[in-house]
Amino acid sequence: MRIAAGFAALGLVDLVQLYIPRIMKQVIDGLARGTATEAGLIRAGGAIFGLALAIALLRFGWRYLVLGFSRMLERDLRDRMFLHLLGMDRTFFGRRSTGDIMALSTNDLASVQLSCGMGLVACVDAVFMSIAAILFMAALNWRLTAIAVAPMPVLAVLTRILARRLHRRFRKVQEQFARITEFARSTIASIRLIQAYTQEAYQAAQFDRMGREYVEDNIRLAVIQGTLFPFSGLIANTSLLLVLFFGGRLAVGGIITVGDLTAFIAYLYLLTWPMMALGWVVNLFQRGATSLQRIEGLLEERTDIEEPAGAIQLDRVVGTIAVQGLSFTYPRARAPALDRLQLDLQPGTTTGLVGRTGCGKSTLCHLLARFYPVPDGTLLVDGRDVNRLTLDSVRNAVALVPQEVVLFSDTIAANIAFGRPRADLDAIASVARVAAIDDEILAMPDGYETRIGERGVKLSGGQRQRLAIARALLLERPILIIDDGLSAVDLETEHAIIHNIRHFLRGRTCLIVSHRVAPLADADTILVMANGRIVDRGDHARLIERNAYYAGIYRHQVGASRESGGNGGKAKMEKRK
Repeated sequence: MRIAAGFAALGLVDLVQLYIPRIMKQVIDGLARGTATEAGLIRAGGAIFGLALAIALLRFGWRYLVLGFSRMLERDLRDRMFLHLLGMDRTFFGRRSTGDIMALSTNDLASVQLSCGMGLVACVDAVFMSIAAILFMAALNWRLTAIAVAPMPVLAVLTRILARRLHRRFRKVQEQFARITEFARSTIASIRLIQAYTQEAYQAAQFDRMGREYVEDNIRLAVIQGTLFPFSGLIANTSLLLVLFFGGRLAVGGIITVGDLTAFIAYLYLLTWPMMALGWVVNLFQRGATSLQRIEGLLEERTDIEEPAGAIQLDRVVGTIAVQGLSFTYPRARAPALDRLQLDLQPGTTTGLVGRTGCGKSTLCHLLARFYPVPDGTLLVDGRDVNRLTLDSVRNAVALVPQEVVLFSDTIAANIAFGRPRADLDAIASVARVAAIDDEILAMPDGYETRIGERGVKLSGGQRQRLAIARALLLERPILIIDDGLSAVDLETEHAIIHNIRHFLRGRTCLIVSHRVAPLADADTILVMANGRIVDRGDHARLIERNAYYAGIYRHQVGASRESGGNGGKAKMEKRK
């Protein structure tokens, strides 16, 4: 309805503009015949002023309606893209770079909005104005009208040829813009590493090279645009030249009046705008079509984790996890990350997981959190196949402390309460004390309202990990997974955290992945993983006796602890032994 009203206002603007030359014709013919009067001229001037005022109001109306529609379309498309991205899995984000997604959400979306706003207006206006002007011109003299429109087929052929090249070159420009955006994002995100390795000059040179390629691609695009728009003007002025030559001869011969010729030229000027706008409109539409095609490509992407029809919503999860012959291979990987894995986790128990780098520990954590798809019947929660459950019901049962901590440029309190935005400060401080970071937070100038910068840049690695642990504990979910979440914490603090979270684990299922033996020493069961399989299991004392790998890292860490003076950690592990 809104867009229809906008185009109606646009059509009225064109009709009013087309009526003004008729008033001019009557005035000029009256002056030529000597029949014009002062009162008649005043009436004609008043009519033109009134029509000009109506044009101004109607133009405001169509701009408000049509351009407002394009902005709402942009908003809805942006919301749809954002919602779509939130539902995609890890495989998708492995294919799509952040820079590409940012380019689609900014540059491409702006091109779509412009083509659906001013581009659509210019197109409708040009078509309506062209048809109406030609009809009004034909009513004056159809032969002269045929002469005036004779050059137009040349413009149509040229536009068709150049439009294809415009599409290809604009797509290349957008893809290069996405690469520049991703390079800038990754550079800023890794600025400390770049400065530490003194790679500022190299990164600047790389960015300059990409910028030069972007400029060159834009210049190639501008060649097409620079050809189309001036040629449109050339065709329009050629039509004017033909009208002046042949129309002038008709006026001199008395076949048409001077008023007819003046009105005809005025209509031709109205027709000149659509002819010149054709190149601009084609440019906007090609840009919009290319960008929309890229956006549609994003929206057509589908997650590999699809909820089946009639998926079961678990209102209450006990926390029993059964892994039965689970195999998983990453896209484009040759070897499986998990190979027929067997695992059983029970509520009220703490399970430790240890193994060499790359053996599949983090992969298992990601699958338990439902970041990747799994085969039917290989992963069960409370005895139900996760592929028959809703994603939310499984994910809402799991509190994950990932290996790579993600923090936001916000306050400490907001970061801890990310999973429970309405949590009060007492609850936030309570889990911070369990994570052994409350004292350090209170020592900061603004306490829990301290802003920690992008990705927690103001905090140490150990502080970031402890915030992540506090955030997971605040959720109070039945399943807790800590994926090497204490690697940057000193041994004494590590023991304090493990001791503090015991009361949180009552009745809950806990899986702790670690390269250290100390956090695993009090676990009910410790699993040793290799090549995507569980190769041994037992408690701390038994694994030291019978598993060479576990005993080796134990002796190595005890020796390191002795050398660094960490006798507390050594004594505790010796006691467990």
